Amino acid sequence: MSSPPLAPVGWSRWLVPPAALSIHLSIGQAYAWSVFKPPLESALHLDGTQSALPFQLAIVMLGLSAAFAGTLVERNGPRWAMTVALVCFSSGFLISALGARTQQYWLIVLGYGFVGGIGLGIGCISPVSTLIKWFPDRPGAATGIAIMGFGGGALIASPWSAQMLASFGGDNDGIALAFLVHGLAYAVFMTLGVLLIRVPRTEKPAGGGPGAVDGVRVSARGAVRTPQFWCLWVVLCTNVTAGIGILEKAAPMITDFFADSSTPVSAAAAAGFVALLSAANMAGRIGWSSTSDLIGRKNIYRLYLGVGALMYLLIAVFGDSSKPLFVLCALVVLSFYGGGFATVPAYLKDLFGTYEVGAIHGRLLTAWSTAGVLGPLIVNWIADRQKDAGKHGPALYTLSFGIMIGLLVVGFAANELIRPVHVRHHLSAPKEAADAQSA
Repeated sequence: MSSPPLAPVGWSRWLVPPAALSIHLSIGQAYAWSVFKPPLESALHLDGTQSALPFQLAIVMLGLSAAFAGTLVERNGPRWAMTVALVCFSSGFLISALGARTQQYWLIVLGYGFVGGIGLGIGCISPVSTLIKWFPDRPGAATGIAIMGFGGGALIASPWSAQMLASFGGDNDGIALAFLVHGLAYAVFMTLGVLLIRVPRTEKPAGGGPGAVDGVRVSARGAVRTPQFWCLWVVLCTNVTAGIGILEKAAPMITDFFADSSTPVSAAAAAGFVALLSAANMAGRIGWSSTSDLIGRKNIYRLYLGVGALMYLLIAVFGDSSKPLFVLCALVVLSFYGGGFATVPAYLKDLFGTYEVGAIHGRLLTAWSTAGVLGPLIVNWIADRQKDAGKHGPALYTLSFGIMIGLLVVGFAANELIRPVHVRHHLSAPKEAADAQSA
């Protein structure tokens, strides 16, 4: 497991994207967590803030493990990384099953949030560099496949989880059995990726293309000392906060918005809404990132943040009067959420060059960890306080949506402040680059 498996002669590179998809479609289950929130709150007597904790911790651990384990992933190879991701992610479900069965909520937080979150982070980065090596002629398309899989994982997990909870029951025993099935099924599915993954025998660019460090070179250490890095950190954090605030509470949110209407939303319809959001998340990762190649990274983030704020405003003002409007605005926000993830590596490349861009990206993902706490905390904590004050329906979310609009405006301003990196941060010669890497 610790040595990268070399591809035999004649091995088809098109077997590698399915290997990446088997990992990313599995860990993409995290986006379907909101399906478990109502039964957990009912069975274990939790409020919305408490039921969001496993998801929040999982996103925190995703960012931290991706930032700190990147070097180990490169050193030990994709099979090692995928195996660690498999063990952690599946074990997280098994620990959570024990917690639900014994009604020990801290075990669910530990399992799904901490252990499973490590699996999320390492699984997220495990196949990316290998895909780039196999597809030097089309790296964007190759890595887009994996990123699409992470965004689309809830398309499978959301209805599947809802059906299991309907069959097994929404009490603690039913939840435990659903967690157990998830852990075992994902272990089998992720094993396919472990068995299929191979690294190419040569890393020479196809067609004699440019080398990895041609053009602008900024080291990871130098990048974090630039205002551009921190402006982009704010941009990513605010964009993710806005998207994850809806995604994490999607099922109960749409139920609350139309609870007093003549056509309330059923549990099955709410699960379907979560699946639709996952589809928008997935489509945005491909569509908007491809559009950024045509109109530029700064312009595409103007769209994400500016139009995103408008979508939140429309939901806050008119959302409860029209289900199609509510769903459409939420889908647009989630497409921007996915597009932001897919576009940010290209934005980093534009600013800092390809030299150490992977390490810079890993450090930037701490913005995802921060947003993973902020988004659910803002929406759930305010909704709980509003419920305690006797409010219900859309009134539970009016204040939190106003905060999201303010955050998106801050992100928009940070994007406007981004300029090309000053030449003093560039590594002007290969020797300097080697010295910086050694340091």
